Amino acid sequence: MKKYKLIYLLVVAILGVTSCSEDFLTKLPETVVSAEDFYQTKSDYEQAIIGVYQPLRTLYNTGLAGYGAWTMGEMRSDNTTFSFNAVNRGYADREYVDLFIDDSNGGSISNKYNNDYIIIGRANQLLSRIDEAEFDEAAKNNYKGQALFLRAFAYFDLVQYFGDVPLIIDPPTSYNETLKNRTPKDLVYDQIIADASTAAELLPAPSAQPAGYVANGAAYTLLGNVYLVLEEWEKAEIALTKVTGYSLLSDYASIFNPNNKNNAEMIFEVQYTDDPTAGAASNWAYNFLPILNNPGVIAGFPDGNTNAYAGWNVPTPDLIASYEDGDQRLDASIGFYTGEGYTNRPYVKKYVHGASIAPNTNDDWPVYRYAEVLLMLAEAHNEQDEPGDALTYLNMVHAHSRTGLAPLTITDKAQLREAILRERQIELAFENKRWLDLVRTDNAIEVMNAQGAKIKANPQEYYYPAGISPISETYNVTEKRLIFPIPEREIRLNPDMEQNPGY
Repeated sequence: MKKYKLIYLLVVAILGVTSCSEDFLTKLPETVVSAEDFYQTKSDYEQAIIGVYQPLRTLYNTGLAGYGAWTMGEMRSDNTTFSFNAVNRGYADREYVDLFIDDSNGGSISNKYNNDYIIIGRANQLLSRIDEAEFDEAAKNNYKGQALFLRAFAYFDLVQYFGDVPLIIDPPTSYNETLKNRTPKDLVYDQIIADASTAAELLPAPSAQPAGYVANGAAYTLLGNVYLVLEEWEKAEIALTKVTGYSLLSDYASIFNPNNKNNAEMIFEVQYTDDPTAGAASNWAYNFLPILNNPGVIAGFPDGNTNAYAGWNVPTPDLIASYEDGDQRLDASIGFYTGEGYTNRPYVKKYVHGASIAPNTNDDWPVYRYAEVLLMLAEAHNEQDEPGDALTYLNMVHAHSRTGLAPLTITDKAQLREAILRERQIELAFENKRWLDLVRTDNAIEVMNAQGAKIKANPQEYYYPAGISPISETYNVTEKRLIFPIPEREIRLNPDMEQNPGY
């Protein structure tokens, strides 16, 4: 009897599955909203624009011993290096970026490439649909402006680090449309300029934009930055003079304090929160500390945990020596720790503001500040043979009350160019500016080969344990190393895509 009952139940179950199979195959999951159904209301676009910003958090901070943008923007340069971890060699590919022996399989390049294209893809979706939506034009223009800015920003990031990259401004509708080959960088720059220019026209002033969202000042800053890289100095000046509504803070350290987010100097910063329910905390402050049994020995961090994954982005002796005597930015930017076998080991102090729950911190990442606008204006004027204006803008940063330094008096064009570059190195230290500055000013090969020679000659001065030194193949900086390889995964997915020379 039990046997027949079991057969009956099986038949009923099969018939039930058969009868509902059509619904099962055609009905969308109740937890998923299709793009056609989603992009309708103002509320939809309010959520969508947050989604375009979201990958920035991963781009700048990928967790403990992660692949944040600092690996390529700072550790590649003479500003910072790493503490050689003889106990745990599992993080060595982070070191390769600093050592100039990285390849197309590195996590850093994949993190940057992937997240920039996620931003671009989400911006494309929003921009392709928003004109058909029915809500007020002012809000619509604001969302369009933000999406255009973020797309331009992501492409600018890509083209500076990778050279030619696929230019996609419409959402693909088939798999084959995703297999687009690299676009000459001149055409990519044309799109960046078009997007940033339109964004500047559409976005409201800083005073009319909610905190955390970009305003027109961010678009003009990006546009000025692009023209600076392209050495179109007059256009850079015109764009940068339109950046209004911002001012320098009187205390340098307070710019980066989480209790002072989105302050008057911040034009664009990546937003994080240490709310334990949000899953959006930052933690690079832990990455940048010395490797410690108890990070709680550094003020503000809780006791009872280790950071064996740390020792990254360590300020070099070269950077420390670049600070003038009495420059108050040194103490705000770099700390020195003695203990646990260290003697005056430097670390990035700029982002050290403690944590409630280790290792989650509440720091935002600064992308554009008003101080950089002033320094870009100084550079634009100097390259147009206007030393008086250049010096004025340079001293607005260099001799501000927060630095404790006297005004500079030089007027020679070459000397001013060097002074502006040095001021950028100090003022914008640990903000991912130094490597790109070295590349665009044609200083990267000379500066980094010289530093590499010093590291090989005295590795213990650069945080290598006694008896360990970098191999001879490291710090061999040539023209090919001025840009990074396209991630190997992209080459495999699209065999027609060509790799950068030398990788």
